[in-house]
Amino acid sequence: MSEVKISAEPRTEFGKGGARRTRRAGKVPAVLYGHGEKPKHIALPVREFAAAIRKGGANQLFAIEVSDGTQVLALPKAIQRDPIKDTFEHVDLLLVRRGEKVTVEVPVQLTGEAARDTLIVHDHDTLSVTADATKVPDHLEASIDGAVPGVQVTAGDVELPAGVELAADPELPVATVTAAPTAEQLEATLPEVEVAAEEAEAEVGEETTAAEGAETPAGEGAPAEARTEA
Repeated sequence: MSEVKISAEPRTEFGKGGARRTRRAGKVPAVLYGHGEKPKHIALPVREFAAAIRKGGANQLFAIEVSDGTQVLALPKAIQRDPIKDTFEHVDLLLVRRGEKVTVEVPVQLTGEAARDTLIVHDHDTLSVTADATKVPDHLEASIDGAVPGVQVTAGDVELPAGVELAADPELPVATVTAAPTAEQLEATLPEVEVAAEEAEAEVGEETTAAEGAETPAGEGAPAEARTEA
């Protein structure tokens, strides 16, 4: 994978308040660590970082030049996103060197078409591999072409690029091929689904009736107020 050059600035504000101000300024709070060095807090331009991740994936190699003169190579170790806005909240970056071996999780893509009337279960969508820090693949491919029900593709079946070694258990299931349900099987399950839906509606109706019966209008059952005539 080719490296992406990106500029960065040292961060002097920390905590939630500092991180919010960094994000409002159009930057991503990040920390550089590794090789026994003291963690370095930096801010990355969000547009450039997001574009690189979209193109190269979560294992994109960055050549980072900090405004204080520091130049390093780093791989994303953890990327935190806002679950609602899908924006970058924080990034942990692992310092690496050229020629250094790293172990990372790489996405697995299924290729080919299985036999007709089958369903594919993607058991694991990433695999742990060891590779040169500058040659981490952006994805791996596992073929299911022509696979019939009962076939299981394991980590050991995945073809790896030169220089990349499998770190995961070779028996780890990647994809499993099963027979698709027949029309008769689907029809047989419909009555069960309908009965379950009717029972659920009945339970809701009973709970609503019980709740209404338990309510007492304001003033009902309360003792009459004594009235005194002058």
